[in-house]
Amino acid sequence: MGLVSLLWGIVSIFWMVIALIPLLGAANWLLIPFASIGAVIGAIGIAITSPGNRGRAKAGIVLNVVAILVGIVRLHLGFGLI
Repeated sequence: MGLVSLLWGIVSIFWMVIALIPLLGAANWLLIPFASIGAVIGAIGIAITSPGNRGRAKAGIVLNVVAILVGIVRLHLGFGLI
């Protein structure tokens, strides 16, 4: 689960960078739910793995949360459209 969350987070960060391009800010409406699912997968990965093997899941959660926060800020700055 940790590897899935990490890969999901990498895709979310890539999508976030694309959504920062002017006039593509509406892509954040799809990015936020996508990254939220990745964060939930990471949380499940942390819950079911042993304490020594949680690094990938934690990294996936961090990447997904960063993508969510940047997406929210970008939507706020563009009034949800731009």
